[in-house]
Amino acid sequence: MYPLKVIWFFGLSGAGKSTLAEQVRLQISIDDQKVCLLDGDIIRKGINNNLGFSRDDRKENVRRISEICKILLQVDAIPIVAAITPYESHRLMVQNILGKDNITFVHVSCPIEECEKRDPKGLYKKARKGEIPNFTGITDVFETPNFDHFSVKTERDSIESCLDKILEYQRKPKVNI
Repeated sequence: MYPLKVIWFFGLSGAGKSTLAEQVRLQISIDDQKVCLLDGDIIRKGINNNLGFSRDDRKENVRRISEICKILLQVDAIPIVAAITPYESHRLMVQNILGKDNITFVHVSCPIEECEKRDPKGLYKKARKGEIPNFTGITDVFETPNFDHFSVKTERDSIESCLDKILEYQRKPKVNI
């Protein structure tokens, strides 16, 4: 059994957030626990379709996702989020909304050069041509996390290895000192 808490994947576009989040969702659901995947791309096409990519819109995007997570926790579902969440202040806001003990942040670390090679949606090419404003890593920043988080390196480690590390970390009891 996995603890009832949010698992929030963040990192650059193409780093592997959605892939890992889906694998974690599948694994948790095998254990007959309720789980819900909130993928940033899908959320932006639906409930957050009125938001752009300005700093304020990004903040509202993650705030809304956080509020959805609170509701899911109340019905004993484990929310799994895959969203770029590039700003440290926004990650701290998420933590404040949900409570530090109710969330595990997973930084999906991958160098931008590797993300550009993967570029599954062709977004980096468009951003380099100036067709996409405020693109994280190109024309907007991705702030390296400064607070406690768990990190996996998808350039170096396989999806299976990253999945094993995440699930092991999630199962470990956390001791507050």
